[in-house]
Amino acid sequence: MIELNHTGLAFDEQELIDTIKASDRSYIVQGQRVVKLGNHPKENSFDVWLRKRFPKKRDTKLADNYVIEALLETGKFIATREICPDSGRLCKAIRLV
Repeated sequence: MIELNHTGLAFDEQELIDTIKASDRSYIVQGQRVVKLGNHPKENSFDVWLRKRFPKKRDTKLADNYVIEALLETGKFIATREICPDSGRLCKAIRLV
């Protein structure tokens, strides 16, 4: 289980792995933004994925560097920069190993 910073919430990294695999990509962009969920510009990001899983925190940035580091420590992900499927720009991302 991966704990979110300062929230008391956690998620199973296998759910994220399954989501990434289902997207036909081997990565997901971090997409951390301080905006309300409805205004988030990166619908296919890890930040949006987390917010949708925790409705009480839907308007809070959740995909912070603390969570990324916890995912990297599992050995199942690496940090990288990838093309964002929403913006078309190079962004921080995590890739499946």
